[in-house]
Amino acid sequence: MANPIFFNTQPLLPIQQQTTGTGRQATQASRTKSGDFDALLTAAKERVLFSAHAQARMQERGIELSEESLQKLDTAVSDLDRKGARESLVYMDGTAFVVSVPNRTVITAMDGRNEENIITNIDSAAIL
Repeated sequence: MANPIFFNTQPLLPIQQQTTGTGRQATQASRTKSGDFDALLTAAKERVLFSAHAQARMQERGIELSEESLQKLDTAVSDLDRKGARESLVYMDGTAFVVSVPNRTVITAMDGRNEENIITNIDSAAIL
């Protein structure tokens, strides 16, 4: 036996939670951090994402969104989600966005200058 194997025999102890005088198990600081994280997570879930394809199309077509326009798009996708939409066309300020509603992701974007203005495989539309 040239290489014996040793095991750590130290017992694992449960993590003890701090309690306050009223018996509550979380401190105010940890609740605040948890609440802040929950708020950030909820806000992140509400934001529309842009696929790499959509980002490339927007860049090559010179499509830019202001914070106000992005908020309108977020609201429209939320409304479409409540209605049960899956693949939607959102037309806003002369720009068409094809959105995967369950994924909250813009698949592609096009403006009126695009040569091919045919959009297929959508089940709903929102005109803003």
